[in-house]
Amino acid sequence: MSILLVILGFVLLVVGGEFLVRASVALSFKFSISKMVIGMTVVSFATSAPELLVSLQAALSGSPAIAITNVVGSNIANIGLVLGITAMVGSIAVDKSFYKLNWPAMMLFSAAAYYFLVNDSLLSAFEGAILFAGLIVLMLIFIRNTKKDNAVEDVDDSLAVVSNFKIGLWLLIGATALYFGSEWLVNGAKDIATTIGVSEAVIGVSLIAIGTSVPELAASVIAAAKQEKALSLGNLIGSNIFNIGSVLGLTAIVKPIPIPKDSPEIMASQIYWMLGFAFVLLPMIFIPKRMQIGRIKGFLLVFAYGIFMFLVFTKSKF
Repeated sequence: MSILLVILGFVLLVVGGEFLVRASVALSFKFSISKMVIGMTVVSFATSAPELLVSLQAALSGSPAIAITNVVGSNIANIGLVLGITAMVGSIAVDKSFYKLNWPAMMLFSAAAYYFLVNDSLLSAFEGAILFAGLIVLMLIFIRNTKKDNAVEDVDDSLAVVSNFKIGLWLLIGATALYFGSEWLVNGAKDIATTIGVSEAVIGVSLIAIGTSVPELAASVIAAAKQEKALSLGNLIGSNIFNIGSVLGLTAIVKPIPIPKDSPEIMASQIYWMLGFAFVLLPMIFIPKRMQIGRIKGFLLVFAYGIFMFLVFTKSKF
């Protein structure tokens, strides 16, 4: 029954997230917001909704370990699993914005989250507000830089003519699916943790994190196999930044997140792996082939992710 709840939870989160993104974009067009701003803010926030609902549900239901490891595990999976497997299918080109803005911003947010958590084993409402405010500032910088480059985000123009009734229906479906999906996923994950005798932190950083990364992984691999633009490294890094600034930040504002005493592995190991996977991207794009992540580098990322997962379940002190 627990496994069924988890599967249904993941399905509802995917469905709810898709409806919420469509409704948010369509609603933004109604308010005459530019495509660029919609793509860089509205879509980004909407696509983070599943992770946000999972962390909120976990925090409010007394499972702070899941609330934290959902973000930590997703950030690790985005680089080790999604980027790694996609690069093994087809090489990914890297532009200069990676090391000029995207990567430094990701490291700054990752380091801030680490400091806030290690300082007193608690992510307070004030610290969450700092993370979220930092995200807003960063979004403004991204928008300004995008305007200079005359770039426009890929936003579906057909959503500009959607009726108000359909927007309302999509919002209702999206919100309902996200609510029940997050509740079922968290409850099912907690039951599985109890059944197999592992901590909620282990389930959060593995099962939940991988599950929330599967849709992005599937889309990236299919695109790479078709030799289309498989994955924007900037978008992937943006997802990691949003996970910290939006998911962790907003969750902490609503409900401060403590590190449970029975889950010391969060600070003893998992968050260091998150920092490590984020850091290693910088030297990786310069050695040996510059500004490209190819099959060998992709394999190394996946291999490192495999080691991480093995150590998580064997409860090694790493």
